[in-house]
Amino acid sequence: MLLIRHVWRQAFGTERQMYLTRRDVSSSFVPMASAEARDRVLHRARVVLAMGGKPTITDFATAAGMSRASFYRMFKSRRALLEALHRTPEPDARDRILAAAFRTVGERGLTALSMDELAGKAGVSRASLYRLFPGKGALFTALVLAYSPLEPVTRVLTAIRDQPPDVVMPEVARTFYRTVYAGGENRTGLLRALFFEVSSLAPDTEEAAREVIAALMGSLVMYVTGQMSSGRLRRMHPLLSLQSFVGPIFFHLMTRPVAERVMGIEIGGEDAVAELSEAWLRAMQPEETR
Repeated sequence: MLLIRHVWRQAFGTERQMYLTRRDVSSSFVPMASAEARDRVLHRARVVLAMGGKPTITDFATAAGMSRASFYRMFKSRRALLEALHRTPEPDARDRILAAAFRTVGERGLTALSMDELAGKAGVSRASLYRLFPGKGALFTALVLAYSPLEPVTRVLTAIRDQPPDVVMPEVARTFYRTVYAGGENRTGLLRALFFEVSSLAPDTEEAAREVIAALMGSLVMYVTGQMSSGRLRRMHPLLSLQSFVGPIFFHLMTRPVAERVMGIEIGGEDAVAELSEAWLRAMQPEETR
């Protein structure tokens, strides 16, 4: 017996390893079983996807004959499963919510937006919607950041803020236009909703509207004020000067579709807003240069 123990210890290192348990034996088959289970999930998932609709994690797990917990041990998310299948991942819940909200707000305004209706249109649960966007204020802020000219205009100002007004302001106007008509879609509905939210300051969006306007106007006010101090622009209240800059551009964007359809007027969008900005520059010339 001592001889047997000595030989076992030389071969396997410790005496304890003489006593193999069922767990020890079964563990050697786990990688193979996991690979087979993963293949089964992928096979069943292809069948589920071929049936159309928007199958859930529960649908995929049920088709593979396993629990959601087992599914998540193999695939961390729905996106991970689709990537394993070499399918283009669908937009995640946040993107679907924002896209649905953008369409609804553009058509009917933020006041008419129902959070329950939005959840249905985005294909998410109410719990998921409120987890991502606790209320209309948070949703409104996210919409503005995703679809409005706020961030693009801020980036332009940051990049060329050392340039003179005749370079910066036309580029700001063109950026404004490009954002509103980005990807061939018309975002004037969101701009209109933003205007009414700012003017009415509804309780559930007042704070969000203030933050958005402060962020955009703050950058422009700082630039315009600096140009007035350097003598490149005539001095006046910076807020009034910006209202006279944004107002015609905003009005042009709001009325452009009607002008084209009813009056047959065709003006290149970027050319039009650049011309409006040049008119503003002429009006803002310092007295001594006129």
